[in-house]
Amino acid sequence: MKNLAQSNYSSALETVRNLKAKYGTTWDAINPESAARMAAQNRFKTGLDIAKYTAAIMRKDMADYDADASKYTQSLGCWHGFVAQQNMIAVKKHHKTTNKRYLYLSGWMVAALRSEFGPLPDQSMHEKTAVPALITEIYDFLRQADAIELNDLFRRLEHGEDVQDQIDNFETHIVPIIADIDAGFGNEEATYLLTKKMIEAGACAIQIENQVSDAKQCGHQDGKVTVPHEDFIAKLNAIRYAFLELGVDDGIIVARTDSEGASLTQKLPVSIEPGDLASQYLAFVEAEEINIKDAKEDDVLLKRDGKLVRPVRLSNGLYQFKEGSNIDRVVLDCVTSLQNGADLLWIETPTPNVDQIAHMVNRIKDVVPNAKLVYNNSPSFNWTLNFRNQAYEEMLNEGENMTAYDRNNLMDDHYDGSELCYRADQKIKTFQMDGAREAGIFHHLITLPTYHTTALHMNDLTEGYFGEEGMLAYVRGVQRQEIRKGVACVKHQRMAGSNLGDDHKTFFAGDKALKAGGEKNTANQFEIHPEKNHREEKLSVVA
Repeated sequence: MKNLAQSNYSSALETVRNLKAKYGTTWDAINPESAARMAAQNRFKTGLDIAKYTAAIMRKDMADYDADASKYTQSLGCWHGFVAQQNMIAVKKHHKTTNKRYLYLSGWMVAALRSEFGPLPDQSMHEKTAVPALITEIYDFLRQADAIELNDLFRRLEHGEDVQDQIDNFETHIVPIIADIDAGFGNEEATYLLTKKMIEAGACAIQIENQVSDAKQCGHQDGKVTVPHEDFIAKLNAIRYAFLELGVDDGIIVARTDSEGASLTQKLPVSIEPGDLASQYLAFVEAEEINIKDAKEDDVLLKRDGKLVRPVRLSNGLYQFKEGSNIDRVVLDCVTSLQNGADLLWIETPTPNVDQIAHMVNRIKDVVPNAKLVYNNSPSFNWTLNFRNQAYEEMLNEGENMTAYDRNNLMDDHYDGSELCYRADQKIKTFQMDGAREAGIFHHLITLPTYHTTALHMNDLTEGYFGEEGMLAYVRGVQRQEIRKGVACVKHQRMAGSNLGDDHKTFFAGDKALKAGGEKNTANQFEIHPEKNHREEKLSVVA
């Protein structure tokens, strides 16, 4: 979707001119063109403006996917506004459009990196306010990216360059955020209140999971405890009411089920009549047949198929599900969520296997044909090992001689150039495309990529900088790469808003403005002159 900056500019210009006429000489110092330019550079005035705009994008993308499964969407998880900003700047640079690209806000990363308690595990122990605060921060940085890029274009226009079309058709860096609200941080009222804050910050899509909120665990760890469907539906309702109250009528709810890896429940729901939702949930609870004479004092008993049974209860009071019931529970969770207001599904899985995901999704689609997934391409998976195992099984079934491979050591770098590695890497490369086509995955995301890239890059820089390479480690590994690859923040003063601020100061103070730009600004060392670019292109062709 285009920003239509010129329309904003023209409208703002007319408004300011009318205001000047209304207030007379007291507004003589206000330049309508400057005010209109600032308005065009800040299209989104509030988080609600963003939520409404991005919700419409997601709804369109969902319809596009329903018509053509190749039109899936993607995102990367970001733990800071700057990271999100550089993500979307790079998307625009490399792919020319932000279309079908979103951002993901991970509760795991908020806990690990944004809590005032310090680094925490993914157990909903961080401050709830940290979540809407990060959404606000991300959109502040994305709006700044808009302002900086448009400011550069307006500067070029003033110097006689023909960039009007780029201004008129400027594409904003503002994209949808799918925001993780964990298990809702309390009861349904707490979920509603936090959802409102998240929407007001700009979130158009809220992802909520069916774990017990005060016993929440990371989806890729053990000890997960799920809630009965009625409890989860109440929270889905709370989120929808929050969207409606704030006027985001087409807000998106992503209902996540952790039942694939969860073996415990905290509550036994009350069944009103046979076969109702509570009854279906209770049917999954492990129980042993018992004679009433053998019941202990204060035992909890159920009548099942005309017999008296005692649910298996652990010493901590939690109840255990039947072994092997997990997939059936996932399917029921998903169908129930879609039938009660959810728009998208999220199924936590133990491994990234398209066939296994498709098996569950196809059962859901038997009931809700347009069911769609948001899928976590998680760093908690060992992608190399998982797909080498899948490739090994395929090659074995095809009759290949596999004696050259040690099945217990497929991660060995000795196999990196092998046929097994090639097959596995091809499957990883096409995983998102295959999952979108075969397993109903509308949105692919990586929850924690920037957590890992930060750690990896610091590892590499630290090794050289504090070693024999010294400053060369930074220059060769970072700055020279930024220059060669045209990374925007190599001019970090500009990226932090220095040029933008100079122009604002000129608007406000005219010739008296004290500006940071000028001959003595060391950022000038990073200016690439057109004739130099031409020489480098010729050298590249010769090489």
